[in-house]
Amino acid sequence: MKKVENRFIEYAVLPTMSCEECECCPSSEKQFHLARKLKSELEEMGLEVTLTDKCYLYATLEANCKAKNTIGFIAHLDTSCDAPDNNVTPKIVTYCGEDICLNAEKGIYLSAKEYPSLEKYVGQALIVTDGTTLLGADDKAGIAEIVSAVEYIIENNIPHGTVKIAFTPDEEIGRGADHFDVPFFGADYAYTVDGGALGELEYENFNAASAVIDFYGVSIHPGNAKGKMKSAMQMAHDFHAMIPDGESPYDTEGYEGFYHLLSIEGCVEKATLRYIIRDHDRAKFEERKNVVSRIAEEVSKKWGEGSVVCTISDSYYNMKEMIEPHIYIVDRARAAMLREHVFPVIIPIRGGTDGAQLSFKGLLCPNICTGGENFHSRFEYIPIPSMEKVRNIIVRIITGVVE
Repeated sequence: MKKVENRFIEYAVLPTMSCEECECCPSSEKQFHLARKLKSELEEMGLEVTLTDKCYLYATLEANCKAKNTIGFIAHLDTSCDAPDNNVTPKIVTYCGEDICLNAEKGIYLSAKEYPSLEKYVGQALIVTDGTTLLGADDKAGIAEIVSAVEYIIENNIPHGTVKIAFTPDEEIGRGADHFDVPFFGADYAYTVDGGALGELEYENFNAASAVIDFYGVSIHPGNAKGKMKSAMQMAHDFHAMIPDGESPYDTEGYEGFYHLLSIEGCVEKATLRYIIRDHDRAKFEERKNVVSRIAEEVSKKWGEGSVVCTISDSYYNMKEMIEPHIYIVDRARAAMLREHVFPVIIPIRGGTDGAQLSFKGLLCPNICTGGENFHSRFEYIPIPSMEKVRNIIVRIITGVVE
């Protein structure tokens, strides 16, 4: 049986970054390279596998005994664009409590002071980068853990019900659930394996919206501008100045929501501000959207009708409202963790997940950890013992529903 860390390293070296600017699905053809490798690997294990033209891979491990439910496990193929994905060179180091030299030539170190989470892993083997690229544990570690759990069950002939697997494209750009075929997948419920440090278990996420504010000005020579020029950039400045102070991502944590200005572009005649709006509480989320709309109205009144156009679009909602009535799904994962002597840390996701959108499509889908740290960073790392624990947790979730 292949070690989970070796499987992960094989996946990590394949570039799979998604592309937000591309409107096609998948947004990058290179995601197919990993998908095809996984298709072959799962077919060799005896699973029934389908790879769609949009790069969604579905696989089924048929039951070998009667079980209460058909359970699914989901992870994503793509990696973030926050750091390069080419020439990924993972390496295994044993952490001794000091800074880790990632790249002697470039003088890049994983600092124990800057990343105090390292303290938990003294004496453990870690997989790290060379300090110039992503590692890709988000979410290739999740893929490796799912595949390794299935292989373990098959090779040890462990009684199990039907298991469904899906690997999706474009999660990092918010489109992973867009073309997910819930009826075809056929699970009663599922888990995304896409969380961080060992023990994380999540079934709450932000309610999310995007806001695009367009400002329309009038340009004229500044020497003759009094009473005539209307600067779209000044309107944008006025708008952002009215956003509530102290409610940005920099100022918030836990269950606190925020307004986040993503981009500013423009000139005198036209300017655009792009925001994301987040809150765990649905009522507060709706009020945040109302605040943005009211500010747009005030700025438009100041500068003249038609000066400001505000477009707000909901992105996803808090899956808690869907999962909480079926909390036994979370309880099953919690019990599996405890049996592996892993303390469950139930926290809200300060972001989104494929599981949120899937939960509203009828597939209840909380999120469990991968064991990784520092995702979306050149200083990403994952402890091998954590990967082994997550593999075992998945096995226990699967076998825990056998009658």
